[in-house]
Amino acid sequence: MMDYFEKLDGAVIVSDPEGTIIYLNEKAVTNFEKYGGRELIGKNLKDCHQDYSNEKIREIMTTREKNVYTIEKKGKKKLIYQAPWYRGEEFGGLVELSLEIPFDMPHFVRE
Repeated sequence: MMDYFEKLDGAVIVSDPEGTIIYLNEKAVTNFEKYGGRELIGKNLKDCHQDYSNEKIREIMTTREKNVYTIEKKGKKKLIYQAPWYRGEEFGGLVELSLEIPFDMPHFVRE
């Protein structure tokens, strides 16, 4: 299944239920190259984040509620989508999608 995300023009990071990184697609490896890139697989998310972010990670893992927001960094705007993933009914861990988006993005209401 992960092959679908390998060439996606957005970063995909997947952890197990304990927060250990189990997958990074090519874009995530490139984005985090200065922190170890592919070597981050097997590391825990808590070792890669500040206290505030670690608290948010714990909250998502506990409540199973997604966390969605936008950021601007180095002149680019990104949508960050962090959410639990599941194997059937069992909590599998967290997934984060980081997708570059336009500053002026169309919004459609469909009924």
